[in-house]
Amino acid sequence: MSHIIDEISHEEIDSFFSICSTIGAYIIFPAKRINNKMTINGARGVNHKIQDRFDFTLECIRRLYLNQQSPLTDVLERNANFFKLFADFKGYVDYFLLQDLVEKDYVAIKFWSNFDNFETAPLPKNKEEYLSYISELLDFVKARNQRILNSTIKGE
Repeated sequence: MSHIIDEISHEEIDSFFSICSTIGAYIIFPAKRINNKMTINGARGVNHKIQDRFDFTLECIRRLYLNQQSPLTDVLERNANFFKLFADFKGYVDYFLLQDLVEKDYVAIKFWSNFDNFETAPLPKNKEEYLSYISELLDFVKARNQRILNSTIKGE
């Protein structure tokens, strides 16, 4: 990705990192290793079909609730007790305020770039793809930040 990043201005990169350092860009996963195997966060970071993309990770979680296979099936199934806390995919999405990343009926993910069922590498291949991906990602983070703020205000 360095050949693409080199084409982006420092101001754009700084803005991206600034927004992605807000709470809307973070999610929690269980951090305890089960059977001394990789955690969810570790597995999604090193899996070449995910490469730390949260939209792809959420697709894997959606499939877990449907008992369908994904690149993260093993690690997600090891953490099944965590996902049972939310009953179903809608419960998971609603709990973590991820509605802006799913369709209104919760049956599909709004991917930040083209998704081809994990067949090709998930990282952008050129500057145009990268800028489009970043734009979608930043829109999601900003919307989730607002959703978190709104839920906090309602909770007072």
